[in-house]
Amino acid sequence: MSVDLTALEQREAKVQEHMAAENAHEFDRCIAVFAHPRYEIIATGEVWDGHDGVNALLQENKRGFPDFRFHPESFHHAPEAVIVEGRFTGTHLGNWRGLPPTTRKVDFPLIIVFQFEGDRMICERTYFDIGTPLRQLGVARDPNSRSGKVATALNHPVVVGRAMLRSVLRR
Repeated sequence: MSVDLTALEQREAKVQEHMAAENAHEFDRCIAVFAHPRYEIIATGEVWDGHDGVNALLQENKRGFPDFRFHPESFHHAPEAVIVEGRFTGTHLGNWRGLPPTTRKVDFPLIIVFQFEGDRMICERTYFDIGTPLRQLGVARDPNSRSGKVATALNHPVVVGRAMLRSVLRR
């Protein structure tokens, strides 16, 4: 299997340009890199399609985290994608998803799959654990912590009760 290094380099250059523009909060330039702009946020099941949809997502992120940045750490190439591992950072200083500002910082890992058709970038699909930023913002608890176990028991008594009953019956 031969690899066209020029095509890989061109794709990675598009991804780099897109990320640099997003980090600079130059959203029109960021969106212009796409042949068709589309973001899929796997953790929430959201799809933001077209210029207006993607711009709305980016503007919401900027309102909630005015200093947000994506820090790429490694790049991987697939036949129809560039995969980037990195970290999202920002300070929650504005309303975001209905949550008033907590002034807390977030720093969490994520993987972004930039999908291509030939040399055309057509989608950014983002994968991350939604619990991590929510815990960092103070609106969720680690389910393995004492307070997390108490919150789970109080918020979900039927589920927890059934689980406890099953564990007792298995003995």
